[in-house]
Amino acid sequence: MVVKLPEPVKNVVENIIRLANTKLPADIVWALEAAAGWETNPAAAAQLGAILENVKKAEVLARPMCQDTGIPIFWVRGRFDHSIADDIARAVRESTEGIPMRPNTVDPISRRNNGDNLGEGMPCIHYIPTADDFTEVSVLLKGAGTENMTRLRMLDPADGMEGVKRFVVDSVLEAGGRPCPPSIVGVGIGGTSDDCVAMAKRALMEPLDFMEPERGISDLEEELFVRLNSSGLGPMGLGGDTTVLGVKVRKAACHTASLPVAVNIGCWATRRASARITDSDVVYSQGARL
Repeated sequence: MVVKLPEPVKNVVENIIRLANTKLPADIVWALEAAAGWETNPAAAAQLGAILENVKKAEVLARPMCQDTGIPIFWVRGRFDHSIADDIARAVRESTEGIPMRPNTVDPISRRNNGDNLGEGMPCIHYIPTADDFTEVSVLLKGAGTENMTRLRMLDPADGMEGVKRFVVDSVLEAGGRPCPPSIVGVGIGGTSDDCVAMAKRALMEPLDFMEPERGISDLEEELFVRLNSSGLGPMGLGGDTTVLGVKVRKAACHTASLPVAVNIGCWATRRASARITDSDVVYSQGARL
């Protein structure tokens, strides 16, 4: 969707938060519909049918598709200044009341909830400065069911790619039905421990139909996709042919003595949206390669 006249940044951020909450990205809907078409397990087919009905109702009623509206995580790419953090915070506060979203953020020690999805260190914003002539703001709504299943392992380089594959498969299967499968699996390989986890989460922003240009990565994504869907875990962990809708892998160079690997899972409702702001318009979408 293209809006011809530029909007205030706060309004743009409110729009992408609402879009992510109420409309599932088309690539994920297509994947769910395909899964419903090939599913042979009756219980799994019923679950997929209920999910697709829920998706339709959320869009028609303009209401969040899940009661856990998550914690909004942002990426800001391109040109920006420090004021954008205030715009994003105001958008989160007003969206919490206006959409509405469940107030999820609490102080980790006192567990006090301010009721506005803000607090120390919130909203979570990652900055990617570039020389581009636009500002792109992306949001991923991350619920606790998936976020609690995040895993990091500092493998020995001798474990190699078989060790990486084993860790990813084990992490998803050990998570079981808790992250509300069929899932999207984000995988980070390399970097430092903190960057590896960040890559795994950032991978969830990428549309499922994006064709990875690096053959080694695309082959790894396909192999993990087949392995996980052959596991029989199925929708909601109740058994079936569809455990994951996709696997997305990101990588970075790492220390010669390290092999970090991280897994960050997105549920069937991997809720994402982006807006690219230029001097002349705002273009909205529901996926970005960050």
